[in-house]
Order: sequence, then C-alpha cells, then structure tokens
Amino acid sequence: DQRAITIECASDTTEPYAFRDVVYQTLIKLCIDICKRNGKSKLIWFGDKDKTLNYSPKSGEMILTVHRWFANKSCPGNWMYARMGDLAEKVTKALQGSSDSDGGSAANGTQASVLKNLSEADAIKKVGALFTADQKKSGILASVSLAQFILESGYGKSELAQNANNIFGMKCSLSGNTWSGSSWDGKSKYTKKTQEQNPDGSMITITADFRKYPCIEKSIADHSAYLLGAKNGSKLRYEGLKGCTDYKKAVQIIKDGGYATSLTYVEKLISIIERWNLTQYEVKDSGGEVIRWYRVRKSWADAKSQKGAYKILDNAKKCADQNPGYKVFDADGKVVYEPKAMEPAVKVPFLVKVSISDLNIRSGPGTNFKRVRFIEPGVFTIVQISSGAGASMWGKLKSGIGWISLDFVRRL
Repeated sequence: DQRAITIECASDTTEPYAFRDVVYQTLIKLCIDICKRNGKSKLIWFGDKDKTLNYSPKSGEMILTVHRWFANKSCPGNWMYARMGDLAEKVTKALQGSSDSDGGSAANGTQASVLKNLSEADAIKKVGALFTADQKKSGILASVSLAQFILESGYGKSELAQNANNIFGMKCSLSGNTWSGSSWDGKSKYTKKTQEQNPDGSMITITADFRKYPCIEKSIADHSAYLLGAKNGSKLRYEGLKGCTDYKKAVQIIKDGGYATSLTYVEKLISIIERWNLTQYEVKDSGGEVIRWYRVRKSWADAKSQKGAYKILDNAKKCADQNPGYKVFDADGKVVYEPKAMEPAVKVPFLVKVSISDLNIRSGPGTNFKRVRFIEPGVFTIVQISSGAGASMWGKLKSGIGWISLDFVRRL
C-alpha cells in the first residue's frame, strides 16, 4: 500500500537472533538513506504498538514498527528488538548532523516502563542485548551486569527503575567518588527511602537521593563507568574487573570493592546467573559474538550438578563421557549429547513379565525417543539394557521393535 518499507536482515539462526556488527552498521546506513530519500529528518521508536499506531507523524518524521506486533513470531528477534531505540537515535543524529553514538536519548532510549508487565524471562530477553553491547564497550561481563540489574531492580520493575530508569540503585553520591565517562547529567534525581544492611546483619532505613536517567541505556553506561573508574584513594575500587572472564571472580571483585552492603550479595548474583544462564549474553574479547556455551549437567534444572561449561562441543562430550549420568546441554537447555551408558554387570538376555496394558515401546532407550506403540501384557525377552531419560533402566526387546522401561515390568 506504499505506506511502509520492509527491511530484512541476516542474523544468527537461534534466539536471540543476533546480527553481526557489519549487518547492524549497514542497517543504520540504509535507514539513513531511506529517510533522506523520503525527506525525513527524524526516525522514531516508541516501543509500544498502540502508541505507535495512534501517533500522527509530522512531515519530517518516520516511525519504526516491527513485524512481531502483527504476527505471532519473534521478528525481529530479541537482539534487534532491544536495539530499536538505539537504531532510531543513531539514524536521527546522523540526519541532524550529530556524531554522538552513546545511545539512549529521552525520546528513543529504552524506558523501564516497557518491562513493567513482562514476565521475568521476557524482561531478560528484552534487555539482554543491551548488556551484550555494553560488554563490548566496557569489558565488564554482560552476565554480571545483567544479574545486578535483576537483583537490584526486580527485573526492571522496582520503584526506582520505573520512575527514574535507574536499574542499579545508583545514588547521586557514591562513596564520594567521581569518575570519567559518567552518563548522568549531574542534577536529575529521585528521592526515596531505602534499606541498607549493617556489618552485623541488622537493617536500617534511610532517605537517599538516587540518579535519574532518560533511559535504561544511560543507566547501564553510568553503572559500567562507575565500576571501571571509581577509586578508593588512588587505587581502583574494582581493579581486575575489566576483561575478567570468570563471572564468579568478577562478582567477588565487585563485592570486595564495597559495592553492596548485603552479606549474601555474591551468592545471590551467582545464583541468578546460573538460574537464567546469563552467560549466553557474554561476548568474546575479539569477535564480539555471543558465546554459545555447552554445559555438562545431570539435568538442565540441576545447575548445582554442573561439571563444566565449554565453548567446544567435543570437549563437553568428553566431560560427559567421563561422568556417568551427565548430559550436554546447549545455551537453551536442550540436550545435544547423551553418552551411551556403560552396560551394568547384568547378564542378558533375560525374561520380563509385562502386566500393564499401556506400557510404551520406544524407538530408543528414553522418553525422548519416538513412541512406536503399546506393548501387550505377556512375557518378553530383553537382549540389551541401557540408561535413558524417564526411567532408571531401559530394555531392548528381542523382536527388535524397540525399547521398554524396566521400571514397569517384573524380571523372571
């Protein structure tokens, strides 16, 4: 209908469907060119479908919309969706002759209000790419900053976040520190009561002034600038944080530098990182690509059982092979490798009696294999046994038709 221009970009094939930097930079140039050819000097992103559709743009304005608003699909993916405000700002600044690329103006930056009604998981997906981008600039692990955001702002839903876009609880005065690169304007503030914990564990309530930002991006940038530049005397408070690739060490550096008063701050952050697999938002030091970790665990939910996390799948497989009962999971929690169990010291073949009428025969040893059909009650010969999902042990039928759970039969 000649009222919209559709743009498609190459991306990764899995969530969050990230772009390579060259693709994103080309997208910015393309949008600038489109605006210029249509006589537009401002590209606008509201981040809200209803507000966008009800807005009447001025003659020099062009509005951004996304396919996901009109179709039941993640298009664009969460990586690009979280950067729509950044795209609009960079294009507008280029059109208006500004080269500032810090991102996050009041008009186009991400507002904490968009997180208010999202689930915890969706809130993380919404802002995850912002922390990935910040790690590229600051060298601070995205997983750590993202965990701090979750803990300190309740997934962006706290009073301070919603009213001041302050997602880290940054006060106007922080241990008397000033540092370079601060994105705070030095005057905007939000005053509220807050609780702090004394060294003996007791809690006190104080009234404090907190920094107010025009958008989430500014809060993230200021937080990272503080962690990199805050000093204790002449020494950096958080020395060693930049470039640290171990999230546990990074969290301890932050705690040791006096960032938080909570006695359990380190444990809480580590728990959040592992619960939500936040390392998926980390980037490599050189290429800037999202690291796809392979984790070796008994089950995805049992994070405490984790034996290790590997960038190379073959290394993860070796670890699983050396630890009976463990599997390899990808960043989305899906099993990508399950070692063939070593056969226990049980002689085969042997007979079993099936008494129930709804026992499934499966194509392989586990409930993750396709169901073939039900097996009728009777006596059957088992020629091979194996461990697998959904049962303590599986047995292969002599007929070769498939496997049955030995938890529901009686050995004769």
